[in-house]
Amino acid sequence: MTLPAVFDTYKESLDATLRSVFTGRELGIYDMQKYHLGWVDAEGRPSNGQGKGLRPMMCLLACQAAGGDWRDALHSAAAMELVHNFSLIHDDIQDGDTQRRHRDTVWHIWGLAQGINAGDSMRGLAALTLVKGVNSASSATQIRLAVEALETASLEMIEGQFLDITYERNMSVTTDQYLEMIGKKTGALFGCSYYLGALAAGCDGDMVESWRQFGLDMGLVFQIRDDVLGVWGNEDRLGKPIASDIRRKKMCLPVVHALQSAVGKDRKTLQRIYDNGEPANEGEVSAVLSVLERTEARNYCQGLAAEHNDSAMRRLGALNLDKEMDAQLRGLATFFLEREH
Repeated sequence: MTLPAVFDTYKESLDATLRSVFTGRELGIYDMQKYHLGWVDAEGRPSNGQGKGLRPMMCLLACQAAGGDWRDALHSAAAMELVHNFSLIHDDIQDGDTQRRHRDTVWHIWGLAQGINAGDSMRGLAALTLVKGVNSASSATQIRLAVEALETASLEMIEGQFLDITYERNMSVTTDQYLEMIGKKTGALFGCSYYLGALAAGCDGDMVESWRQFGLDMGLVFQIRDDVLGVWGNEDRLGKPIASDIRRKKMCLPVVHALQSAVGKDRKTLQRIYDNGEPANEGEVSAVLSVLERTEARNYCQGLAAEHNDSAMRRLGALNLDKEMDAQLRGLATFFLEREH
């Protein structure tokens, strides 16, 4: 499985747009952000540790698929990437993670306080970048809708993070509650990426909302698959230990499902292990994996991802896109559903 070939067309222009955001910004706080984005190392020397850039790429793909010139969505796409990375900087602080993409996290190098400042200022840059993209040629309505969409999605994402932290070690969380949480934490930004792309293409009304709903389903597929990989993923591909989510005792979807489905000794085993806030040892990891197997947690999660993928495909079909763009979007959906990293 690979990402859509059209993404290669966007990379250079998107990178140039993102880098232009930092032009003339010499304060050290921006060096921290450049480090997080993978452009430089901790000493400011050129580096290459960038992420996939899925959210901005989806924004550009939506613009092109909806009949627009994808270049018109470059600033919207860059804003999405900055908002996403602001959330990652703060997530690392909240989770106490010292590594991301095989490098030390921002807060681990510069401290908690400066890590918060780096994330907050990146969020501010995102808003400025979006406004720069909706220029004087845009209608007042387009500008309002773009700003409202980004702010709403950002707020929902933070609400999702709040719920995620709230659910830690909460063994009564239901799958419906969990899906609501990831719909906010992951789905909101996916939906906004497609919405802003369609908006830049000149879509309005029900059409941009259809794109947002399509993106929300795609976000759920992506996150559910992420939860599967967090338990059963390949260590070499992911760059983190097998069963990493179990070792951290993260309340991921496979565990939520197992807690709802397990009975008797299996349920007591999960409760005993997850009631302790310490990282799981090898014996506990093995015990949890055994319970997940008996409750068919992997099949359940992958089946749920497939259901949301089917929903996304129905929404995509209703958009009546040309065959090439439809194929690109279907290929991306397949990647999300079956990806190994």
